[in-house]
Amino acid sequence: MTDKVVLIVGGAGSIGSAAARLFASLGARIVISHRDEAGETASAAELVATLSGAGHAALVADVAQTATLTGLRGEIERRYGRLDVLVNAAGFTKPVAHADLEALDDELIDRMFAVNWRGQFATIRTFVPLLKASGDGLIVSLSSIAGSNGIGSSIAYCAAKAGIDVMTKSLARVLAPEVRVLAVAPGVVDTGFVPGRSADFNSKTAATTPLKRIATAGDIASAILACATQLGFATGTTLVVDGGRSL
Repeated sequence: MTDKVVLIVGGAGSIGSAAARLFASLGARIVISHRDEAGETASAAELVATLSGAGHAALVADVAQTATLTGLRGEIERRYGRLDVLVNAAGFTKPVAHADLEALDDELIDRMFAVNWRGQFATIRTFVPLLKASGDGLIVSLSSIAGSNGIGSSIAYCAAKAGIDVMTKSLARVLAPEVRVLAVAPGVVDTGFVPGRSADFNSKTAATTPLKRIATAGDIASAILACATQLGFATGTTLVVDGGRSL
């Protein structure tokens, strides 16, 4: 990965930051995108300051606002002149019981898809020219086993993640051979991504998972890195990394 440029969208989150550290340890130059909010700005700056190597940056973009993605592309072109890997790690959810149809209102559905599907597609659409120019571009999007088993924080979240899997297949066909397109689908991960989970949720989930634990952010980051370093003949595939949860 020496001197390759890796953009991790939503990279200040748990999985994104773990992936950034792995890529940086292999010599890549990392760009972390984050929303223009105080907490995310501080987290991204702190992460970039601790990455090994040099040439890293934290830049502002919001996947739900395509104009900010266009601005991010221009800044990456100006600073680096290239992009080799795009990791779509931005995401959002809000727990809604599947049986409570009224609670899953239009506004929440639209927000869920704007961030978790449209935002990922818009990011890819924006950066495909740079990825194609690299001649060996890679896109890795974060999916979820919720997209295949229909069990997740809300029905809309499950549907958006199913859309990521389909998008991965579709784009792999049309962007080959210059760009490979993959997705990584975790099960339950030990992060604060899903708000409101009870204190014993992780232990109960681990007990019913074949490998008897839930994933760490590092487990998922390792799978993302493998897409770039070990799976060079793979495209259009969603890699399930769930400890057997979906079996």
